[in-house]
Amino acid sequence: MDIGSFMAIASFLFGMIIGSFMNVCIYRIPLKKSIISPPSSCTNCGNKIRFYDNIPLISYLLLSGKCRYCGQRIALIYPAVEILTGLLSFLLFIRYGPSYQYLFFFLFIATLVTISFIDIHHTIIPDVLSITGIIAGWAVSIVPGHISLVNSLIGTIAGGGSLFLVAFIYERITGRPGMGGGDIKLLAMIGAWMGWRPLPLIVLISSLTGAIVGIAFLLIAGKNFRTRIPFGPFLSLGAILYFFFGHQITIWYYQIL
Repeated sequence: MDIGSFMAIASFLFGMIIGSFMNVCIYRIPLKKSIISPPSSCTNCGNKIRFYDNIPLISYLLLSGKCRYCGQRIALIYPAVEILTGLLSFLLFIRYGPSYQYLFFFLFIATLVTISFIDIHHTIIPDVLSITGIIAGWAVSIVPGHISLVNSLIGTIAGGGSLFLVAFIYERITGRPGMGGGDIKLLAMIGAWMGWRPLPLIVLISSLTGAIVGIAFLLIAGKNFRTRIPFGPFLSLGAILYFFFGHQITIWYYQIL
């Protein structure tokens, strides 16, 4: 095996390790608990999870998806987040190789994934992730080879401002809040990292996927159409799809116009 293949595999394993830590963040941040201490424990029986039971994916398979002590089933979300983060890390490494761009954008995309799963479970987007992500986007824009600081700042204002305007108009017309403040700050964060130019297509992708998945969910679950569907995961999905396939999506979009 050559060094390139070894490092690509290592990037997948690295992504899964970070994905395991992201599971801690997904569980603890909404509960306002420390993500550092105490060590991971079973949410059912409270027993501390030993290091050999905390190996990404492998421990889940060896334990048949159950707690070693109480037999409580471990939610499938845990290995799913680890595998997803590993795959995204691998794709980023294939694009950038062992570079600072790989590390920067892995941080960005890992934050989007963390935000998405928190929003799915709790319908909130914690400021500690979105606002910190905005500041990080500004800081990274100073590094050569990235978008300019001006582009990052305009992206922040355009992203947050556009959703704020939509939310304001919707509430004035219907008398009901239609867009959470977390979504506004999330799109501002995406703009801080990606600039203002991709934002229209990201919002379009998010809206289309959100409408399709949301309507399907409401019909299958038999919910009322006023049921709130978190929009954060679809904004994150739109940003990730554009990040990896933006050129192809742009060509396809203008071809159908």
